[in-house]
Amino acid sequence: MEYTGTLISADSRQIYRGFDIGTAKPTISELKAIPHRGIDVVDPAERYSASDWAASANQWIEEAKSDDRVPIIVGGTGFYIKALIEPLFEAPRVDAARRSAFESFVDGMTVAELRRWCVVLDSERSHLGRSQLVRALETALLTGHRISDLHSSRARESIHAAAYLVVDPGDQLAERIQTRIDSMIDAGWLNEVGNLDQTVPEGAPAWKACGYGTMRRVARGEIDLSSARERIIIETRQYAKRQRTWFRHQLGDAPVTRVDPSGSDWEGTVQRWWKETS
Repeated sequence: MEYTGTLISADSRQIYRGFDIGTAKPTISELKAIPHRGIDVVDPAERYSASDWAASANQWIEEAKSDDRVPIIVGGTGFYIKALIEPLFEAPRVDAARRSAFESFVDGMTVAELRRWCVVLDSERSHLGRSQLVRALETALLTGHRISDLHSSRARESIHAAAYLVVDPGDQLAERIQTRIDSMIDAGWLNEVGNLDQTVPEGAPAWKACGYGTMRRVARGEIDLSSARERIIIETRQYAKRQRTWFRHQLGDAPVTRVDPSGSDWEGTVQRWWKETS
C-alpha cells in the first residue's frame, strides 16, 4: 500500500534546533523518505506555545493538502494536539519583559508550590502538570484573566476532524524505553549535550526535554553516566504513563484505533486505518 502523507510532528521538544538525539528526531533517511514538518522550527531559547504550534500546523496541513498528500499528526504532546483539534482561546498579549521576569521568578518553584498558587488563582487548572501550571499562573498574574474563563469566553471554532491511531506496545513499553535510551547514549547523546551546554542559555525552554537536564549534569561532571541513565529511564517511564492516561481520556468522541506494534496483525490494522481515514 502506498502512503502519500506528510508527517507533522506534534512533539514539543523536536521543534528545537540542535536537540536531536535525546528527542529521537527522524533520521536523514527518514526525512528524505517522506515530507516532515514541525522539526527544527525554533532556536532552543525561544518560547513556543501550543497555540504557536497549532497556528503553524494549520499552515502545514494546508500545504500538504495542496500537494495532494494526507496530513498526519504524529507525536505525543497531547496539549499540542488538543490545541489543533480543539482550538485554544485568543490569549491576551503579555509584555515580553514582564514575562521574562515571571519565568525567572517561578523557575525554582516545585510543582507542589506552583499548584498551591494555582489553587488560589485558577483552581480549575491546579491539577495539571508543570508547564500548564506555569502558563495558568502567568496568564492570571500578568493579564488579570484566568485561563479557565478564557476557554469559554474567547474560544475559537474547531476546523479539523480527527481519526486517531494510538500505538501502544503494552507490557513491552518499559523494555522499549530502556533500549531506546541506551541507543541514544550509544549514538552520542552526551557529546551533543556537552556541545549544547556551551551555547544554549541555562534557562532555555529546550532544556526541559526529558533527560536533557540530567545529561547536562553528566556533561558538567556532577553525576556519573550510569546514575543518569537510571534516572532518565524512570523519568521517561513516568512521562509515558502520563501520555497513556492522556490518550485514554482526552480524545473525546473521535474514532480511535489502537494498535500493538508487537502484535501479529499490526500492519493490517494500520493499513485498514489508513484506508478508512485517507
